[in-house]
Amino acid sequence: MNLRPRRPLYRDMSLTGTPFLLTLIALSAVAVALPLALWSRLRGPRILRAAARVLMLLFAQGTAVALVFTLVNNANSLYDTWGDLLGTGDHVEQAADLGADGTGGIALDRLPRVRQTFVQADGPGMHQAGGVRVTQLKGRVSGVNAEVYVWLPPQYDEPAYRHHRFPVVELLPGYPGSPKSWFGSLRAPAQLAPLMRDGRVAPFILVAPRTTLLPGVDTGCANVPGTVNADSWLSLDVPKMVMDNFRAQPAPRGWAVAGYSAGAHCAVKLAVAHPDRYRAAVSLSGYNDPAGERDSLTGQDPALRRANNPCLLLGRAATPPAVALYLSGQPHDGYEAALDLQREAKAPTAVHVVPVPKSAGGHTMALWRPQVVPAFRWLTVQLDQHRVPAGGPTPPARSNAGSTRAALASGTASRAASARTP
Repeated sequence: MNLRPRRPLYRDMSLTGTPFLLTLIALSAVAVALPLALWSRLRGPRILRAAARVLMLLFAQGTAVALVFTLVNNANSLYDTWGDLLGTGDHVEQAADLGADGTGGIALDRLPRVRQTFVQADGPGMHQAGGVRVTQLKGRVSGVNAEVYVWLPPQYDEPAYRHHRFPVVELLPGYPGSPKSWFGSLRAPAQLAPLMRDGRVAPFILVAPRTTLLPGVDTGCANVPGTVNADSWLSLDVPKMVMDNFRAQPAPRGWAVAGYSAGAHCAVKLAVAHPDRYRAAVSLSGYNDPAGERDSLTGQDPALRRANNPCLLLGRAATPPAVALYLSGQPHDGYEAALDLQREAKAPTAVHVVPVPKSAGGHTMALWRPQVVPAFRWLTVQLDQHRVPAGGPTPPARSNAGSTRAALASGTASRAASARTP
């Protein structure tokens, strides 16, 4: 694995980059200064003076709107690139029919090792707690070509751990959403690194792959022949790359997947559908029916809705999957969907529901940020990495019964009809 110290310079003016933000701040200052300096000094015919003043006002309003949008976008990690914002980004090179298991008959253990070059990632939170690295991965199975972000725990480069293999958590954003959100808006490395150092949370490798693969559409992390193979990208190509480039534990023993909103739906669906690839999943304000996201590709077709509803997958599984699920949600925003999964689950499937009161806020980063640490303490236990000290915020128990209240941070909005089933 090769890590370069810097990104290429042409990427510094990215939508979420600091240079772009500073440029907007400077333009906003100029937009305010121009009318103050020139308003009464303009010369020429009245119509030209009026036109110049209108242009100055439009320039001031345009830069102000752009600056506010950029600040909101950076805080909530909604759009990562210009292609995401403009609906022009397409990361699918091919989408062959890969069959029910998503492998297309490919013997994965016979594929050559994937050797990737990583660079330091830019953007909010990407330089904290050791820094986040990024690579551009061409999925050999899925046909997806997209970026993958990786953060290594504090112990990774310590001599005492040079032969140690680390557990992995794959992190999925909502829609629209950037894979950077877990590192920036949710501040996962900054929150978890101190707990990893003192042993309260296991030293996980954090992996955040791109999930917005098609313009203007949420893939639902599904394989749709001829359109996208998002499932195979997330559950096969990305894990293989990580295990080929880092000292990662093998799947499924050392692997989990976590997400919020649309990413929460994906996390549960991937774990339930692939217990041979994941041992546990974390869902923050998720839903079961793909139609819970109005732009979902799988929510538009009845057959795809049924095939990608984790509650229905649990109900019709010939053998209950040996996975553990951590599900948090508020009334009408994930909680009812979590209870549906809990009722449907049969051993060895384990479901832990965390109800979140309405007073904690709404469907925002402010709600999910304080849930990162409790979820990772739970993952530490479920992946058998070590015991969490007694008295922690999340009981270290595998159970399909019982729930705990969570007093969390506040937000503003709420997603409706998140628990609908077809």
